[in-house]
Amino acid sequence: MGFIHVQDVLTGKLTGKEVSLRGWVYRKRDQKEMVFLILRDSTGVIQLACKGIEEARKATIESSIQVSGIVKEDKRAPGGLEIQVKDLTIVGLAETFPISKDLSEEFTRDVRHLWIRSQKLRRIFKIRSEVFRAIHDFCRSRGFIEIQSPIFTTAACEGGSSLFEVKYFDKELYLSQSWQLHAEAMIYSLEKIYTITPAFRAEKSRTKRHISEYWTAEIEAAWMGHEELMEFGEDMILHVVAHVLKHCEKELKELERDLTELKELKKPFPRISYKEAIEKLGKKWGHEITDKDERELIEKLGGKPVFLTKFPRDMKAFYMRPDTKDPKVVLASDLLVPEVGEIIGGSERIYDVKELLESIKIFKLDKKHYEWYLDLRRYGTVPHSGFGLGIERLVMWISGTEHIMDTIPFPRTMTRFYP
Repeated sequence: MGFIHVQDVLTGKLTGKEVSLRGWVYRKRDQKEMVFLILRDSTGVIQLACKGIEEARKATIESSIQVSGIVKEDKRAPGGLEIQVKDLTIVGLAETFPISKDLSEEFTRDVRHLWIRSQKLRRIFKIRSEVFRAIHDFCRSRGFIEIQSPIFTTAACEGGSSLFEVKYFDKELYLSQSWQLHAEAMIYSLEKIYTITPAFRAEKSRTKRHISEYWTAEIEAAWMGHEELMEFGEDMILHVVAHVLKHCEKELKELERDLTELKELKKPFPRISYKEAIEKLGKKWGHEITDKDERELIEKLGGKPVFLTKFPRDMKAFYMRPDTKDPKVVLASDLLVPEVGEIIGGSERIYDVKELLESIKIFKLDKKHYEWYLDLRRYGTVPHSGFGLGIERLVMWISGTEHIMDTIPFPRTMTRFYP
């Protein structure tokens, strides 16, 4: 038998047999006649009992090793099993590992390249991987085609104040906030499309749910109205949650995530208009709903995901279609989830060229930057809708992670860009 993983041993099916593993020294306890090591690999940890093995005494925390030995039951060991080691080889002897007593957020973020080895982040990143997989599976099952759009853009999709300006040869361009404007061009060929892509926002926010570089799952669909868009979002969230529960229940439990909320999730999610929301919050029309407001709304509505809809037009983007029944609001919605707030933002798009020209004027945008976008309405326009889903926020909610910076390997914020 070649090298196997820790999880293969922890099934209990190999008890009494000789196995070979490789990984890193996670913990060490040195006694007179025995050295106990905890070996970690990408699947978990297991105890190694090393009697009379000199290399075990030399091994330091985070040294990479290869071991062979017999699997034995030991209720005191993590997982109830240990390896009684017959042979141990040090592959890479580690220097004194800098992460020991200081486990503060500030320090572990300074040494992120080493902290990503932690059991906590390993579990979160496995959940993150399954979230990506589930989104791909769901979109393809609904007949959506994966396609990509530029990262360099000439104009804002969302607020211009949060654009990252970059030097592009002898011109100034911007890093993309969203694929949306280009996606709208592609629906006239492919009809139903999606992407998973990085996005960039220069927001000067210091909250637990904001980062400057993040990943977003975005969809755009011809012939789709706002109500259908919200239902699609519900179905996607339900699919992703069910998939993660199926493939990562062990990791969720190890992260001490209460699974009841996830297992009881069902549609339809409640809908509440902006007008109804501000009344519940005791605010006046025009109040910008904050992160704190979102969490308060969720609690008032039973602590479950909720769609916040029909925002004032001047609070949202220029391309969002006004409600024909009430033109001062737009056919847009944010999906809010407990502890996190907004994870999806979407809308029906303006598809009439005259209405779009008027909107560009109202929002005081430079028409020359949007000529190609106006062309989409000039040549065979159709009703269409789309949304963007913040993957880190979704992972944050599903995993019960307190800070968004722990949901991405190397977070970028106003003050953090190294390593």
